[in-house]
Amino acid sequence: MSAPQRILCTLALTFSSCSQCSSSTFKSRTFLFLRSPPPYITLARSLAFTSSSSLFQPIMPYNQRRGKHRDQRGKEKPKTDMSSATDSASAAVAEAVSSRMSGLNIASGSTAVEVENAPTDEMVQGNGVETAAAQITSAGLSKLFRGNLLENFTVDNSTYSLAQIRATFYPKFENEKSDQEVRTRMIEMVSKGLATVEVSLKHSGSLFMYAGHEGGAYAKNSFGNIYTAVGVFVLGRMFREAWGTQAAKKQAEFNDFLERNRICISMELVTAVLGDHGQRPQEDYVVVTAVTELGNGKPKFYSTPEIIAFCRKWRLPTNHVWLFTTRKSVTSFFAAYDALCEEGTATTVCKALDEVADISVSGSKDHIKVQGEILEGLVARIVSQESSKHMEKVLEEFPPPPAEGAGLDLGPSLREICSANRSDEKQQIKALLQSVGTSFCPNYTDWFVKEGGEAHSRDADRTVVSKILQSHPADYSTTKLQEMLRLMREKRFPAAFKCYPNFHKIDSISRDNLFYKMVIHVHGDSAFRRYQKEMRYKPELWPLYRGFFIDINLFKANKERATEIGKSSNIVEHSSSSTSAKDGLADEDANLMIKLKFLTYKLRTFLIRNGLSILFKEGPAAYKAYYLRQMKTWGTSTGKQRELSKMLDEWAVFIRRKYGHKQLSQSTFLSEAEPFLEQYAKRSPQNQTLIGSAGNLVIAEDFLAIVEGGMDEEGHLETEWELAPSSPSPSAKDIVPKKEGLIVFFPGIPGCAKSALCKELLNAPGGLGDDRPINSLMGDLIKGRYWPKVADECKRKPYSIMLADKNAPNVEVWRQIEDMCRSTRASAVPVVSDSEGTDSNPFSLDALSVFMFRVLQRVNHPGNLDKASPNAGYVLLMFYHLYEGKSRKEFEGELVERFGSLVKMPLLKSDRSPLPDPVQSILEEGVNLYQLHTTRHGRVYQGILCKGVVQMGKTIAGGFNQQCRLS
Repeated sequence: MSAPQRILCTLALTFSSCSQCSSSTFKSRTFLFLRSPPPYITLARSLAFTSSSSLFQPIMPYNQRRGKHRDQRGKEKPKTDMSSATDSASAAVAEAVSSRMSGLNIASGSTAVEVENAPTDEMVQGNGVETAAAQITSAGLSKLFRGNLLENFTVDNSTYSLAQIRATFYPKFENEKSDQEVRTRMIEMVSKGLATVEVSLKHSGSLFMYAGHEGGAYAKNSFGNIYTAVGVFVLGRMFREAWGTQAAKKQAEFNDFLERNRICISMELVTAVLGDHGQRPQEDYVVVTAVTELGNGKPKFYSTPEIIAFCRKWRLPTNHVWLFTTRKSVTSFFAAYDALCEEGTATTVCKALDEVADISVSGSKDHIKVQGEILEGLVARIVSQESSKHMEKVLEEFPPPPAEGAGLDLGPSLREICSANRSDEKQQIKALLQSVGTSFCPNYTDWFVKEGGEAHSRDADRTVVSKILQSHPADYSTTKLQEMLRLMREKRFPAAFKCYPNFHKIDSISRDNLFYKMVIHVHGDSAFRRYQKEMRYKPELWPLYRGFFIDINLFKANKERATEIGKSSNIVEHSSSSTSAKDGLADEDANLMIKLKFLTYKLRTFLIRNGLSILFKEGPAAYKAYYLRQMKTWGTSTGKQRELSKMLDEWAVFIRRKYGHKQLSQSTFLSEAEPFLEQYAKRSPQNQTLIGSAGNLVIAEDFLAIVEGGMDEEGHLETEWELAPSSPSPSAKDIVPKKEGLIVFFPGIPGCAKSALCKELLNAPGGLGDDRPINSLMGDLIKGRYWPKVADECKRKPYSIMLADKNAPNVEVWRQIEDMCRSTRASAVPVVSDSEGTDSNPFSLDALSVFMFRVLQRVNHPGNLDKASPNAGYVLLMFYHLYEGKSRKEFEGELVERFGSLVKMPLLKSDRSPLPDPVQSILEEGVNLYQLHTTRHGRVYQGILCKGVVQMGKTIAGGFNQQCRLS
């Protein structure tokens, strides 16, 4: 089989995990593109920049991955007053639930006195009123919520929606100013007596949110998984340690308090059972980082003194905090960080800050004892000038609480439970929830529901969101959330709105009364930056929060209730005004925040862990280029760069020699990295300082949590990707869905080699390894509207492979392709040129230079875009600008979410020389001129080019050509 045949055969294989999968089944899956591993197929190893004049050289693919989606799980809580419809639905699944749950053999060790209320097996299996813990099968779920209720729920003038935030974390603030500018402004405000700088430790863990035993437990972008089960267990354990024999009583009071007052607490979950960060902690614990009153309006976040008062009342763990109230102290703080940023550990940093701070509040969990010496970083932010007085008052009124459970048997630990239940993820989750007891987990609804692949789909997500936006808002909070959803959809922000049936409300569900949990999953930081810009124009907008979960109620209201809603929905929640307004700080200043990380932590996470895939896939040279770029970006000193380079080169040789071609797992990388670092540190005091701390490794392999769904350390739902052989096996043809079409399209820029690839594929002897015909429509040769012609061709030959030889740069085109797939039962695969991208564009200037170079070498191009074109430079800049606003991660993530996979064409070597300065200057000048022109005159359409644009295009193209010849 030739190289082009293997390429498209590989593409086809992407869409079929088995020969029985239908197109509709495939379309119902949700794919997420997250940090690692990347969901794409690399077609070939890097193509040198120096050989970019060659349009495309087909090379055998070396890596292929298949995506699998596993939905979250939960169970229902039937009640005695349920409607007849829900009664029958619950009865239908009880028998299946009983046999399934009884099949899990839980080994939790001895049961401590504080968990006497843990659900028994009888309760779990659904006997009598104790069916609170029963699961709901995916078939019952689909019948109850997909086929009958959501589909048949029509929106009319009597339809209302009630949306209430259930859990959230702080809004994400991205400083538009540089770190140095933020520092200068902080010092200036403190010097003038306008504010205080507050600094807190950053523990190395995952975001965990808890809104009460009915409100739910949440990770950053998900719920009902091993991450939230671990979080609930650890939080319950903290109560046992703090309250001793009173723990069960206090747990119940605490949950009742959260429910009655609609409060959500956010914590850093630090544990050794969920995968490696910068250092495996000595103990598993949480630290409270935010307390939020959700109310019925805009969330109100507690100040740090209020958090400490809240935590000391309930004996919850608090963080280490320092306050700097004078110019001298805040200047000393930044000086201390600068002196320690490359060598600082928890001991040296905490000691230095204690000496220069005006107020130091030690955390209830000593970072050195519970986590270790490797400190991730510090978070500094501006707070009100009155914060120091408030803090002093709180410390006086709320002394540190005792730990009454210190000497008691608290039952099996997290690590013991995970170690004893390693058969699968569900077994570990059940064991943890049983152990924590009924105060924190009265039923397992959020964990053991939504089990089938059909239980959740993007179509359902779209349907629920559409119905929310079409309905009348039932209160002010709903009005504001509708406003947010509408803006994000209209502006096409890179975010997903995932909707799941809310089984806590199953007794209230009926044909005209539906309940959902919505997860707002923001795919990239640029979405927060873009949203902040919108807030400057529309200050009445509610913020876009990190960790964002909403309870949704869609219902029909009679005339009396509609009148009552109309009277109350216009009442604005004045009580939920922002803290910044109350404190008298302007929004720009109130949001000032800076994260300050330490090199000893970044060495382990960014340079070692995140570099593993590059090291094993692309080799030591690419890995060296990667870590040098990272250190340059951080501003690492020359001396440290030299020391780290020597150590990392040795690490690369060591780990590749030991593992060969099998890549070291990122979730357990410290099992190899820490012993290596320990041995390296023993060679000299200089090496010991470079490493920071080593030799105190917790062995986690025996109790590491089983994560079947392929989630990352934040609890994101992540697609599971499996490595495939470098070329398809002889049986590969048997699993290609030959009765389905395939559309190959190119979200690219002129010069990206799409036509060259299509030509090679068309000319490949023997086709693509199956009997499907191949068609290609070249955009430059088609008169009239291109994509409708592609749609017509796909309908005429629904089982063919269509090579759509035209740049597809925008969402409108992608939607048309999605429509083609739905109407013809075809699959689609986007093919893009590999590029590092920038913060706001998926293509780097290096990539743009290759595209422009290729275009300016062309002659007699069918679309007249070649060296003879008077406006070639402008056209390239226009296409480049069409992608503006998306980072590379967001760009790829959206394509993967829409189409399920992504193919990358090689473009540039990772270890290439930098782009020559004159060439880069020409490109930057062109981008700036284009943006200036569009700002003043708008985009130029239909080939109508003003004289200035033509001249700009000639200037850019001519200057680029000249500089390339000189370089």
